[in-house]
Amino acid sequence: MADTKLTPGGEISGNVLFYSKPEPLSPDMHKGLGVKRMDGPFGFAKTGHAVPLAVTEFSLAAVSGPIIFVGEDKLPLAVMGLNAEDNLFLRDDGLFEPGVYVPAYIRRYPFVFANDAAAGQMILCIDRAAEFIVEGGEMAFFNADNTPTEYTQNCIEFCNNYEVERQRTTNFVQMLKDLDLFELKTATHTPANFDGTVGETQTIAEFYGVSEEKLNALPPEKLVELRDNGALMQIYAHLISLTGWDKLIALQVYKNFQATQAANA
Repeated sequence: MADTKLTPGGEISGNVLFYSKPEPLSPDMHKGLGVKRMDGPFGFAKTGHAVPLAVTEFSLAAVSGPIIFVGEDKLPLAVMGLNAEDNLFLRDDGLFEPGVYVPAYIRRYPFVFANDAAAGQMILCIDRAAEFIVEGGEMAFFNADNTPTEYTQNCIEFCNNYEVERQRTTNFVQMLKDLDLFELKTATHTPANFDGTVGETQTIAEFYGVSEEKLNALPPEKLVELRDNGALMQIYAHLISLTGWDKLIALQVYKNFQATQAANA
């Protein structure tokens, strides 16, 4: 999930979830192209079992599933499946199950900003491999005079807002680091055997999360500060979201049951 960057030759480097062929958007290369309307536009997200999440999305995403932090950078992710490349919330028709929060990271696709370090600016790119980018798409990228259409301008604004939220998220994570609130956590599942006995406990995932013990040990004035700047609400949203592991486990068990029934039919 590395940041996308432009190389000196103008090519894209870096691995970004969902984006397999990012290209800088330009009228020279993409005039006449646009996005076609699809009944199920989110099929690309089927491989996203864990998707980057902005801190301002925590409260909304907490009702859908676990919010965790991973890696040295403690990147916040919305967990949407237990197995790699299997989003349990996404249906076969390319739509999310009703009531599931769809992260902004998914909603901004096929657009993404690439960092052009040489020019000191961000360059808007599209994933040319997106199935809904076609010649003559209903939502064109450019007008006849090569200026961005209203659709493209709205997408640029969305991506700009996303970058602002990403920086806010970086600051939020750094604050948690400075307060030493992170701890390594483990999600487990204890299945029941066919005879009704308790099975062996299985480790589902290891991740970083906020330590309730460390949080409660903070000085009262620090807790007031976290409350007043909005961070405390997001911390509690993260903690509450961790009950969502049970939901994911239930969905996976049901999916496995359906697969077994189909195989035996």
